[in-house]
Amino acid sequence: MQPHHQIVNNLFRHESGKMVAVLTRIFGLHNLQLAEDVVQEAFLKAMMVWKFDQLPENPSAWLMQTARNKAIDIIRKQQYAGRYSRELATQFREAESNVTQFFHEEEIADSQLRMIFTCAHPSMKEEDQIALTLKTISGFSSQEIAKSLVTSEQVIQKRLYRAKEFIRDNNIQFNIPSGKDLEHRLDTVHSVLYLIFNEGYNSMKADELIRRDLCAEAMRLCKLLTEHKRCSQPATFALLSLMCFHAARFDSRVNENNELVLLQEQDRSKWNQELIKIAHGYLNKSTSGSDISVYHLESAIAAEHCMAPSFQHTNWNRLLLMYDMLLKVKPSPIVQLNRAVVIAELGNIASAIESILGIEKIEHLISAHYIYSAVLGDLYKRLSDSVRASAYLQQAHDLTNSAAEKKLIREKMEQVLLSSRN
Repeated sequence: MQPHHQIVNNLFRHESGKMVAVLTRIFGLHNLQLAEDVVQEAFLKAMMVWKFDQLPENPSAWLMQTARNKAIDIIRKQQYAGRYSRELATQFREAESNVTQFFHEEEIADSQLRMIFTCAHPSMKEEDQIALTLKTISGFSSQEIAKSLVTSEQVIQKRLYRAKEFIRDNNIQFNIPSGKDLEHRLDTVHSVLYLIFNEGYNSMKADELIRRDLCAEAMRLCKLLTEHKRCSQPATFALLSLMCFHAARFDSRVNENNELVLLQEQDRSKWNQELIKIAHGYLNKSTSGSDISVYHLESAIAAEHCMAPSFQHTNWNRLLLMYDMLLKVKPSPIVQLNRAVVIAELGNIASAIESILGIEKIEHLISAHYIYSAVLGDLYKRLSDSVRASAYLQQAHDLTNSAAEKKLIREKMEQVLLSSRN
């Protein structure tokens, strides 16, 4: 790929969301497709011009200027006049130069926040929120979103169409709500960013265990929230703290052969101490309120792991206490599973197995999600129950799509086989 193509592709990922957001503020939310078309035209022009001319000193500014000029051209055409948001129509008639105000850095950031709240509208389906956020704000193509979420491009296109139809048909406002509405909508925004980060952290792609681009985008958007006075709530800081703690351990989770490295075997010298320090800073900021969110507890759990000098020196008793608290506010099967793992590390493996098997609808979970059978297989392995260990590990191997996870499970199955022969 030629250098200018690489530059344009990288810029599209980092700048297109900003451009779509500010153009949507100009044209009105009902003209979201028009905003996306203008952005596409700006990047196509960059691809053509930069191929023959020297790259501009500031490519991002060049793209913004091109989008601004195109916006002014469209405004001049009277046939579009009736399609602008009513709020801005008067300003456009007074002077075309008013468009410039929306391309200032502060206005661009504000427009992005408005777009985040639009994409995470609580009345939309969760899968539609995620797809629209990745497409509109983060610049992911339909094909990339499909690969990231392990589905087909056709399904993603349906989700995007459904989300845009919902926004148009329900006259969704392009704004940051206030009061109770802000709290409710911010919870939804947090959930969407949390899900995007988790998809990157535990990618379902067969050949890529960690999708760093997804994690980085979730962190960027969450940081944007922390920098806005109305969105910088304690839970926002706690969520960003959680993301930073997890991201700090990226380099130790997968080795040079793209093989999964378990927590107990990770080289802790590879953990990013600067990022851990930043995570602690955000966690401290999250303590300003009286409420304790799910993100506070999950970040505290991640912090406990990052503070332990070694796996053996992890404070499992404190972790169990934290998981007990988390289970009260988030009584989900995965929290119950993780709590059982802590119980096992405290030496009560039989009790851990009993706890997992007591999870509601566990038979369905075991047959549908590899992680439950993988943990059960490992626990039975530690009890030297080779029959049950082999059965659960084989089931986990068949369920996961990750090549790295399959390899790790095969190694455990071989260990069980060797142990049964001795």
